[in-house]
Amino acid sequence: MVSSESTRSLVVVNAATLVVALGLGWPVQALLWPYWIQSVVIGYYSRRRILALGRFSTEGFTVNDRPVSPTPAIQRSVANFFALHYGFFHFGYLMFLIQQSGEWRWWDLLGWLALGASFAWNHRLSFQQNVEADRHGSPNIGTLMFLPYARVVPMHFTILLGGTVAGSGPGAVLVFGALKTLADVLMHHIEHRVLQRQRLALPT
Repeated sequence: MVSSESTRSLVVVNAATLVVALGLGWPVQALLWPYWIQSVVIGYYSRRRILALGRFSTEGFTVNDRPVSPTPAIQRSVANFFALHYGFFHFGYLMFLIQQSGEWRWWDLLGWLALGASFAWNHRLSFQQNVEADRHGSPNIGTLMFLPYARVVPMHFTILLGGTVAGSGPGAVLVFGALKTLADVLMHHIEHRVLQRQRLALPT
C-alpha cells in the first residue's frame, strides 16, 4: 500500500515549487532546474535502496545474457552499473539545461537549491518506507534498477516540453507544474504497486 504521508509530501513539495516559481516570476525554463535536481535525488536513493537489500530476487534478470544468482557481488555490480548509466543519462540533460539557460539572478539559484532540498527530504521519507517494506520480502533487483527510469520518463518529457515554451507566463507555469505533479504522483503509485505485487507473489 502506498503511504499517504509520502504522497502528500510529494504533492506539497511540488506545490511549493509552483509557489516559488510564481513568486519569483520564473518562466517555465527555470522550473526545469529543481525538477532535474529531483530526478538526480531519485537516482541517489534508488542506488542506496539496491545496496540496502538484505534479500533480493534475480528472477528474469541477466548479465551478458546469462542468469545470475542473488549474491553480494551482483548487488554491488547492479548498483554501480545503475549509478553509471543513470548518471550519464542525467549529465546529458544537464548539458541540455545549460544550453537553454539564460541570465539567472542569485535568488533564482537559492530557490533551486531550496526546492532541491525539499525534494531530497520527500524522497528520503519514501526511501525509509521502501527499505522497511523491502525487509519483509525479496524484491527483484532488476525491477528496482529499472523503475527509476519509468519514474523519471514523464518528468523528462515535461522537461523537453518546457524547453519549447520559453518566455511563457504564469498560466503556462501553472499548467506545466500541474501536469508534472500529476505525472509524478501517478508514477509514484505505479512504482509502489509493481513492488507490492511482487511481494504478494512471493511464496510463503
